[in-house]
Amino acid sequence: MSNPWQVDPGSTVSLAKHDPRDTSHAPGDRAETEEKTAPLHSRLLELQERLYAEHEHSLLVILQGTDASGKDGTVSHVFQGVNPLGTQASAFKVPTEIERDHDFLWRIHPHVPAKGQMSIFNRSHYEDVLSPTVHKLIDHDERDRRLDRINDFELLLTQSGTRVVKLFLHVSKDEQRKRLQERLDTPSKQWKMNLSDLKERAFWSEYQQAYEHLLEKSSTQYAPWHIVPSDRKWLRNYVVSTIIIEVLEKINPKNPEVPSFDGVVIAP
Repeated sequence: MSNPWQVDPGSTVSLAKHDPRDTSHAPGDRAETEEKTAPLHSRLLELQERLYAEHEHSLLVILQGTDASGKDGTVSHVFQGVNPLGTQASAFKVPTEIERDHDFLWRIHPHVPAKGQMSIFNRSHYEDVLSPTVHKLIDHDERDRRLDRINDFELLLTQSGTRVVKLFLHVSKDEQRKRLQERLDTPSKQWKMNLSDLKERAFWSEYQQAYEHLLEKSSTQYAPWHIVPSDRKWLRNYVVSTIIIEVLEKINPKNPEVPSFDGVVIAP
C-alpha cells in the first residue's frame, strides 16, 4: 500500500470501519495541517506544468461520493493554483436521451485527458453503476459486467499513458445532513440544492453497500481507489493534494530539452 487511504486490490471493504473524521494520518491539528497544505498548491502547479511541457503522459482524477461529500469544494480548493491551459473539469449527470442510445462509456471517452493534460471528473462513469444498482434498474450480473468494462477501460487509459487517480470522498450521514441543511438555509447556496438530493438520502444504506462493492471490484493495481475521510474539509484537501502529488512524482515528468540560448540577444 503506497498510502494509508488506498484500497488494496482484492481486499474487502467495509465503509463502517473507515471513520470519515479520522485524523490519525494528518500531520497535526487543523492549523498545522492547513500550514502543510498551503505549499502543496505550488508543488502541484510545478508538476502540472512539467506534465504539460513534457507531453508524454496525462492524469485523470476521478472524484466520487454521495451528495454533499465535497466534490465541488475539492475541485475549487485543491486545484485552485493549476494552469487552466492544461486542466479541464467534467461533470457527469443523468444521461441524455442520445447518451442512453449508446453504450454507457460512450459519453466518457471524449473527456479523458490528452497527453500533457490533467482532467478532473466530478462524478464519472461509476455513476452508471451506482444509481442503476441502488434503484434496481440493472441486476447484479449487469452491475458486475459494467465494472468489468470499467476496469478494461481504465487499463486501456493506463496503457496509453494516462494515470488514473480514483478518490472516494467519504462523509458520514450526519455530516451530509448538516451540509444539505446549510444549503437550504443559505440563499447563496440554494442553487446547489435539488429535491432529488433529499430523495436519494433515503437510500443511504443502499448507496453505502453499492460503494463497498464498487470499491472492492474496481480497485486495481493500475487504478486503485482511495477512501478519503471527508467530514473535515481541511483534512480532505490535504489528503487529496498529497495523493495526487504522489502520483505525479511517480510519473516524474521532465521539461523537454531545448537548444542552447547562450549568447542570444533579443534585438531592441
